[in-house]
Amino acid sequence: MGIERRRRVAGRRTGRTAAGPASERPTKAQRKEEARRERLEIQRRMARSRRTRWIAMGLVVVLVAAGAAYYAFRPRPKVQDPQELLAAAPQAAQAAGCTDVKDVGPYQPEALDRAHIGVPGGPPTMPPVSSYPSVPPASGPHNPTPWSRGVYSSPPPIDQVIHSLEHGAAVVWYAPDVSGAELAKIEDFYRDSSHGLKVIVAPYDYPDQGAAGTLPNGSAMALVAWHHVETCSSVSLAAAFGFTARYGIPPYGGRSYLGDAPEPATPI
Repeated sequence: MGIERRRRVAGRRTGRTAAGPASERPTKAQRKEEARRERLEIQRRMARSRRTRWIAMGLVVVLVAAGAAYYAFRPRPKVQDPQELLAAAPQAAQAAGCTDVKDVGPYQPEALDRAHIGVPGGPPTMPPVSSYPSVPPASGPHNPTPWSRGVYSSPPPIDQVIHSLEHGAAVVWYAPDVSGAELAKIEDFYRDSSHGLKVIVAPYDYPDQGAAGTLPNGSAMALVAWHHVETCSSVSLAAAFGFTARYGIPPYGGRSYLGDAPEPATPI
């Protein structure tokens, strides 16, 4: 008993305590095993992360491919036969609430009817649309550069469109709130230049022009050539083609030209 007591006293004096059982401390082999397990867990997490990324990328590719396939093969309105449209045009115009084609006459003073804006002899800027003989305008001071044929989803520069009318263009204007299958038919039909070499299809929407910046009397469609205007309460491909086939240059299928564009041979 005396020896054991002396050992405890010596331990207190030197600051040493008796070590616990060796089994409480991890051995070198155990530490290596623990490190190995941690590495494996990290590797498993990284592998899961990579798989998740690849799956996400695969889903994106599939969705993009599906969207592209739908766009390429989506059902489209059948482009109608031009001869059938012309045969149906009178009845279609009546059903669409179209007016007779009106000769709205020249801009006043008539000396400015064909004037170019910003050049000698013409006004420095475009006059208000309300000063033109009709809405939409069918002649009058215009931009020196005409607007190209085509189908547009936003309003083109109206002063350039007027210049195109001078060169024999016909314009199918539609109200900006118009949509649906019949408008899609019009757009698809006129994308083919053989249905009208000088036809422009576009929304009529010019808020800065006040009431003159919208189609009149709640019209959904206005058909315009130089000095000539027809308005309709609803859009109709047959009615539109019945107009552009005779008032646009060249008239479709050798029909008689009913317009009076002063420069029909000049391109747009």
